[in-house]
Amino acid sequence: MAMANRVGLVNLLGLVETENFRERKCNYVLRCEKREVRGVRNVNRVNGRESAVLEAEKAKFLSNGLDWPGSTSTMLASKLGRFVEKQLVYRQTFVIRSYEVGPDKTASMETLMNLLQMNEQETALNHVMSSGLAGDGFGATQEMSIRKLIWVVTRINIQVDRYSAWGDVVEIDTWVDASGKNGMRRDWIIRDYHTQQILTRATSTWVVMNRETRRLSKLPEQVREEIRPYYLKRFAFSTDDTEKINKLNDDTAKNIRSGLVPRWSDMDMNQHVNNVKYIGWIFESVPMKVLEDYTLAGMTLEYRRECLLSHVLDSLTTMEEEPSIPSELESTHLLRMQADKAEIIRARAYWRSKGLNT
Repeated sequence: MAMANRVGLVNLLGLVETENFRERKCNYVLRCEKREVRGVRNVNRVNGRESAVLEAEKAKFLSNGLDWPGSTSTMLASKLGRFVEKQLVYRQTFVIRSYEVGPDKTASMETLMNLLQMNEQETALNHVMSSGLAGDGFGATQEMSIRKLIWVVTRINIQVDRYSAWGDVVEIDTWVDASGKNGMRRDWIIRDYHTQQILTRATSTWVVMNRETRRLSKLPEQVREEIRPYYLKRFAFSTDDTEKINKLNDDTAKNIRSGLVPRWSDMDMNQHVNNVKYIGWIFESVPMKVLEDYTLAGMTLEYRRECLLSHVLDSLTTMEEEPSIPSELESTHLLRMQADKAEIIRARAYWRSKGLNT
């Protein structure tokens, strides 16, 4: 493969950055980071002094040995990331912010999904900027761009051993491999930055779709040849959750929440709802007692159909009635169109009692 084609193949691939591109990207992110910090300070300034919230956030950064955001060292560590293991693994560091935790001061499943998505899109941003494919979708290679193809996720499985708390620093590794004849697998490992303890494991399956017809496509051989050098045969899980997820309906669902409507801010650059948004909609039909007494320990999502801005959704949930282990629960979920009941997502979740987390 020519070097011109190798530079910048990202998202589900890897990246060899040029010095010029790295410098431009650093400058761009630094400007964004400084604007963000100035905005936070302005919002939280009371009588000429920064609010206690901002001061506490700053203290958390300093206590973890990090510079307060706005400095070049923190920007590079938490935003840009780097490639390791012969350019096959992308590693990035994040700090859990105060607005990313819930009432118990720990991150949520939505926070983790956001981190995985940001990690994946950072590699995609590298690709788009360095290969000149801006506007064609995150991670599209040159051959994909010619054929108007984009990557779409069909399945995600995430398992959480422990949720990070406010101020914790986490390190995320991600890599890709082939999945069957026409798919790609992306895996993630999230570790505590200081102890290197593994906190979360995740795996996902991706296929290609024509961005104009919105139909799935076979993976062209030319695309396969482009991305093959970036495969890493490594698994985040020893065994993946491949068990079939049963479809719920009005008779089998115990809880149904209707009238869920996407907002403009929920849309991604491919003009469909951001994958993370689905988690919140699923929770809309989960009994409050479960949310109060249990922690989400793992989740498998099967994406069946795109959700667009004009759609109105139903959220369906059924909880396991007689769990074999009282401290553990399993639930089945469905997001569907309210009008024609077409499936959007099937999901299965695993819950553990909050008493086991202490």
